[in-house]
Amino acid sequence: MAAGTRVRSLALELTGRCQLSCAHCYADSSPHGRHGDMTGADWRQLLDAAAGFGVEHVQFIGGEPTLHPECANLVDHAVTSGMRVEVFTNLVRVSRSWWSLFLRPNVSVATSYYTRDSAVHDAFTGLVGSHARTRANIARAVQTGVRIRVAVIGCGTAAEDARADLAALGVADISLGQVRAIGRGAGGRPPSAEDLCGQCAQSRAAIDPLGNVSPCVMARWIHIGNVHREPVDKILVSPRMAAISAGFAERTGGVDCDPVKSGPQCGGP
Repeated sequence: MAAGTRVRSLALELTGRCQLSCAHCYADSSPHGRHGDMTGADWRQLLDAAAGFGVEHVQFIGGEPTLHPECANLVDHAVTSGMRVEVFTNLVRVSRSWWSLFLRPNVSVATSYYTRDSAVHDAFTGLVGSHARTRANIARAVQTGVRIRVAVIGCGTAAEDARADLAALGVADISLGQVRAIGRGAGGRPPSAEDLCGQCAQSRAAIDPLGNVSPCVMARWIHIGNVHREPVDKILVSPRMAAISAGFAERTGGVDCDPVKSGPQCGGP
């Protein structure tokens, strides 16, 4: 790891399953995605190790994390262990129990929003009606006091219109992000570190549904280790993690990104 850095935030990619099939999805998620081979017990063991290591913030992501049968229990486990939790959800379907969980102290929600034009949004996600559901649940989150941040994915006039639409709903934390050339967003070409922001492994890391540890959810092809073979706290201080972190810290190129301002796709706290 680069000098002076230590992992404080973990993104846990619980599943590759999602109701949507977004054209840009970094993880190639879809309704046909799988939960992987990490069991609920595996995730809880990982959370215990992370809390002991000093991780302060956990982001549950996917796919759609709320589709994982253990997600609610894992959120509770993380909060009980003293960590702040963010659930990155598409907000297409939110049950009563999830609304209750979203209102717990130290739990917040993040989501993406593409445009105020419902037809364009639905074409992007591949699900008719997704815009109406997501927008209605964003409004409900604001009205009920759920801590929510929204990343507008896009640029130009459409992005500014989407930001204005969200502001009119009362969303205070809005950021502008961009489509990354990762997963389906790459259009079939191999992933490249040049498409990353350079903040990967700088106080953050990610774990996928197979237990692979990577520098960031967007750098999921770069494997540092696997929690089935070695405890996560050992992986996070391994020589390979240090080398990868130092390599990213030395970069001057790559796309512009601030993990906090760019929204949930960068795993910002």
